[in-house]
Amino acid sequence: MKKFGNALVKFLKSEDGPTAVEYAVMLALIIVVCIAAITTLGTNANNVFSSVGTSIAGS
Repeated sequence: MKKFGNALVKFLKSEDGPTAVEYAVMLALIIVVCIAAITTLGTNANNVFSSVGTSIAGS
């Protein structure tokens, strides 16, 4: 168990991992993808609702 604890402390102290700037860049890219997906889904939903509304109004 002590080996595991030492390995965990060593892992947490190591500075080989990504920096805060890299995390910020990843977060920005994720946000851009989410906004694009939400915009696309919103446009498609609007088109569907407009089509259904037109069909109902014509009946």
